[in-house]
Amino acid sequence: MSHNHNTVQPGWVRVTHWINALAVVLMVMSGWQIYDASPIFPVIRFSPSITLGGWLGGALQWHFAVMWLLVANFSIYLAWNFAGRFRRKLLPLEAKQLSADLLAALRGRLKHDDVARYNALQKLAYLVVIADIALVVLSGLAVWKSVQFPLLRTLMGGYDNARVVHFICMSVLVAFVGVHVAMVALVPRSLLLMIRGR
Repeated sequence: MSHNHNTVQPGWVRVTHWINALAVVLMVMSGWQIYDASPIFPVIRFSPSITLGGWLGGALQWHFAVMWLLVANFSIYLAWNFAGRFRRKLLPLEAKQLSADLLAALRGRLKHDDVARYNALQKLAYLVVIADIALVVLSGLAVWKSVQFPLLRTLMGGYDNARVVHFICMSVLVAFVGVHVAMVALVPRSLLLMIRGR
């Protein structure tokens, strides 16, 4: 497999990345429409211009359809990653390196010389977002199938709390996407990596 030496992001990573990105955007937009039908926090409402589905029924259909795509794609992504790439790219994550990279980032001096290697902040961000997507799926399941999964509902602190967990996880995901897009704007080479693989 010598032709792969220049490939930083293998094909399966790029494909699952873009499917995940699309699925997350559609899930969030339809989720906001569902949320607006029964807000958890009355002060937080989402403009119809950034929601998907048109009304509660339409939004639920979008949410459930895309949910299968997200879960299937995310499962493939995790399985491939746990087969070796995960340990190679995201571990170890050391506190000393994390604080050094955080200080460098705050000073605007974080190096991006080698796009093939993740710095400690990137490792942390990817580990957090992987855990967050897993939690958004589990909390969503506790809300959707509350009666069928009583243990899951209990672990989430009950139905109402599961909705709060789901909302917080969604917010973390939206924040990650925002930061991710900003970082890509600062290091455009990383976008080419996710399109061409090198």
